Amino acid sequence: MTVGILIVSHSAAIATGTVELARQMAADVPLVAAGGTDDGGIGTSFEAITAGIEELADAEAVVVLCDLGSAYLTTDTALDFLDDDVRARVHVSQAPLVEGAVAAAVAAQTGGDVDAVLAAAASAAGSEADASRASSRSGDGPGGAAPVSGTGSVDDVAASETVELVNESGLHARPAAEFVKTAARFDAEVRVNGVDAKSLLAIMALALPRGASVTIEGTGADAQDAVDALVALVRSGFGE
Repeated sequence: MTVGILIVSHSAAIATGTVELARQMAADVPLVAAGGTDDGGIGTSFEAITAGIEELADAEAVVVLCDLGSAYLTTDTALDFLDDDVRARVHVSQAPLVEGAVAAAVAAQTGGDVDAVLAAAASAAGSEADASRASSRSGDGPGGAAPVSGTGSVDDVAASETVELVNESGLHARPAAEFVKTAARFDAEVRVNGVDAKSLLAIMALALPRGASVTIEGTGADAQDAVDALVALVRSGFGE
């Protein structure tokens, strides 16, 4: 399923910049910016939002992310003027603009349907990333990262390996996106230092620097293959 993403902001620069950022991690996802007023000022544009949805017409679904309250109002007005079949394919997310757009784009890049993309965007406002950050700061070892409790017993782990981050910048946005995209290829539940390896924001919240220990655990049919692929990716330095 192809999911396109429309970024609606009061600022053309913010909308364009958010698209550019998300595209760095999701090059194949249709992303369109609709920022600013028609005369280049600060505000939102009914025409720009409508044109953005039309530009994403080839996508099977469109997810819209907005920055401020009046952006939602303008978007709702634009939706009212769409044909019913087009309107049914447009979904407005309440997620934070930048974090939500990046998470949504990575979910779409990995082949997620519209529900998965909306859930990924919603995670930008949610607790797992916050819990991951708290866990990383209270843990031992490089980067302060340690597996969190409640992720299953040792007997549940079908495959596990710990490796060291070797790339200079650690597990920042682009490597984290590569990690998520690799994990998503496998029929397995995978966790990295106790958090969901298929959640971009949860991984980024770990804030793991170079030299940090990365514990990868997998359960499910492809657990060993998933762990092996992710270990190889970490050891390669994510190509940086």
